[in-house]
Amino acid sequence: MLVYHKDYRDFLVKLRDAGVVHVSERKSGVAETPELQDMLQLSNRYLRIIKNVERFLPEKPQLAAAVTDKAPAALDKAETMFTEIERLKQQLQLIEKDITSLAIWGDFDYTLIEKLSNAGYAINFFQTTVKGFNPEWSNLYNAIIVNQTGSKLCFVTVTHTDVVVDIDAETAKLPSASLSGLKAEADSTKAAIATIEENLRTFAVADIETLRAGHASLQQNMEFSKVMLNGEKVSGDKLLLLEGWVPEQEKESLVQMLDGESLFYELDRPQPGDDVPIRFNNNGFFRLFEPICELYMLPKYNELDLTPFFAPFYMIFFGLCLGDMGYGLVMSLVSIALLAGKKVSGSMKGYVNLVLTLGLSTMLCGSLTGTFFGFNLYEWNIPLLDWWRDHVSFSAMNPETGKLNDPNPMLFNLSLILGGIQIFYGMIIKVVNITIQTGFKYALSTLGWLIILFTAVVSMLVPSIPVTVTYVLYGIGAVGVFLLNSPGQNPILNIGLGLWDTYNMVTGLLGDILSYVRLFALGLSGGILAMVFNSLATGMSPDNAILGPVVTVLIFVIGHFINMFMNVLGALVHPMRLTFVEFFKNSGYEGGGKAYKPFKQTI
Repeated sequence: MLVYHKDYRDFLVKLRDAGVVHVSERKSGVAETPELQDMLQLSNRYLRIIKNVERFLPEKPQLAAAVTDKAPAALDKAETMFTEIERLKQQLQLIEKDITSLAIWGDFDYTLIEKLSNAGYAINFFQTTVKGFNPEWSNLYNAIIVNQTGSKLCFVTVTHTDVVVDIDAETAKLPSASLSGLKAEADSTKAAIATIEENLRTFAVADIETLRAGHASLQQNMEFSKVMLNGEKVSGDKLLLLEGWVPEQEKESLVQMLDGESLFYELDRPQPGDDVPIRFNNNGFFRLFEPICELYMLPKYNELDLTPFFAPFYMIFFGLCLGDMGYGLVMSLVSIALLAGKKVSGSMKGYVNLVLTLGLSTMLCGSLTGTFFGFNLYEWNIPLLDWWRDHVSFSAMNPETGKLNDPNPMLFNLSLILGGIQIFYGMIIKVVNITIQTGFKYALSTLGWLIILFTAVVSMLVPSIPVTVTYVLYGIGAVGVFLLNSPGQNPILNIGLGLWDTYNMVTGLLGDILSYVRLFALGLSGGILAMVFNSLATGMSPDNAILGPVVTVLIFVIGHFINMFMNVLGALVHPMRLTFVEFFKNSGYEGGGKAYKPFKQTI
């Protein structure tokens, strides 16, 4: 967009009202003007005061509406109160220090010391140890012991003002005020602090929204100033060049606005190497997992968004790591209650829906073993559960022994199988990603590995496949790995790169698959801890008809709360680790994109 310099500010206002353009920073960077620096300092003042004022809000405040115009005055008022509180607190510290030093001498009127001095008598205060006190001082200088604290001795001497007191003891410097006066001053200072704090509580309810609105307005002005500085002067400073990005869905509305302005503009599609901002385009179920991808980094513009591809795996992995139907039921019920009660909105609603999804997955995965708060439901002989146990779960009844099968070997194998499937799936995505970014011929090496691995797995599962077919497929895969890994390069170099790639693949692939054992291990450890708390709840309860059940319930609830909290953290973190390391690595994910942030009015 090329804009005449006198029309630039008015044009930016209209561009902000459109609210769809992500403005690009100019290549030379945005200059730091004194005005922008002042805004930044003011923003820091707002942030500091808002944080301090929030500490004085009641638990469920009825906040007054924001009045943006009054924000500067509210900021000054709050700063004045906090400055005064800080001054009073420092003053109180000094007073309390004086009280501590004077307390051992007792409460006396310091003006009497001055009157004695005017009458020709000097009162000197000393401190020493019990062993360091010389009894002769009593005769020489009328030394009088005032107090003794442990081995510390406090005494005074009463002499004429012309007598030089030569004593090997520490001279005590006392404040020129009485102990009772200092205590009264301390109480007065505390009361003043309490009064200001009460005023701050009233201020917080009345003006916190005003402060927040003032800060938001300032941020808006700062953003506008930065965009103002993003315009590059051309044609003798008469024109300003501004570049940005707009999603294709919003292109028509922007074009209509630009056509109504006196300026020149040009629209073009992104070119290779352009730093294009990223906006996710997922819907429904997959949108819930976008925050997890954002924790790692956004994809580049020309690579696949892997959120839809890892979302089902993450959901299953979480369920296997937590692995208890009772814990999944708690998560689901809490989420449903929040959604039904309309307690959440905006982005928080997405997080609650994610928790609900993970809770349902936990219940489903927990049904593979029948674990419910550490108990095995499949031992209770409930008809519907018995059918699920024998036809779906890993704990089917063994007709020969009359006992439930141990589900752990199958869970262990399931973890490894899921790991292999996700890694294989990631390599398929890598082929697609490379094809999109650089062309199909650069994906032939990865495709060769896919053929080799697929052939190896199928030949193990179906031994009846002719050996000749297997060898042909291995040969096709080897051509891609050793001869087509770097198109256009020397074949000998390609073979060397293929050997190095083979070493990395053999060692890395085994380690990657074994990493998925953590899914089984976390679920097993959580189940064992749940059973331990159940044993503690029943074994430590006293033999009392009233107290016994109370102790049992307390241990049960507290123990399972701790276990659930710890295992939910593990179930969140470890699937992320498998996603970010094993899956993203094998899918060729690079990332590094920046978020799409349109220039728009936010308040």
